[in-house]
Amino acid sequence: MSKLFTYLCGILSFVGLSSCACSKSTTINNSTVSELDINKYMGHWYEIARFDHSFERNLEGCTADYELKSDGTVKVTNSGYRGSLDGKFKQSVGKARRPNENVPGQLEVSFFMNFYSQYNVMELAPDYRFSLVGSESDKYLWILSRTPEMDGKDLEFVLQQAKNRGYDTNKLIWVKHSK
Repeated sequence: MSKLFTYLCGILSFVGLSSCACSKSTTINNSTVSELDINKYMGHWYEIARFDHSFERNLEGCTADYELKSDGTVKVTNSGYRGSLDGKFKQSVGKARRPNENVPGQLEVSFFMNFYSQYNVMELAPDYRFSLVGSESDKYLWILSRTPEMDGKDLEFVLQQAKNRGYDTNKLIWVKHSK
């Protein structure tokens, strides 16, 4: 999810990671990209895969929409379907911000009052076609794409980067999308 957001789905998909509930992991590298053009990051993203967590559990067809507001914050809208692509539609609207202009790849996202969680853009395609997002904890990881399916080489690259950073990619849940 710099006034940005987080992702994905459920929503609160990009977040619920309540910062106060997450402990800093020393086994992962959650460093962010050194450059992030917030305007290019805005728009519609598909959640390709994620780690399991309560606020997106059993959701399919998850997407995140980011809209830059005039005050510099980001409106975050996470959506998905409970149980299957034919399930009940769920949507969560939150807000995001960039807490430190000197760390452009780090955002904070909130879906509940003023409780913010970290949204770290750790990998990003030069043309913004995919993104790897984490938080301050190794319990949260998302692979996002501008399309419902990722190119095989892009996916292989993102998975390798996640592994190199210390994430257990065997824990990823693969999100179904309509064709």
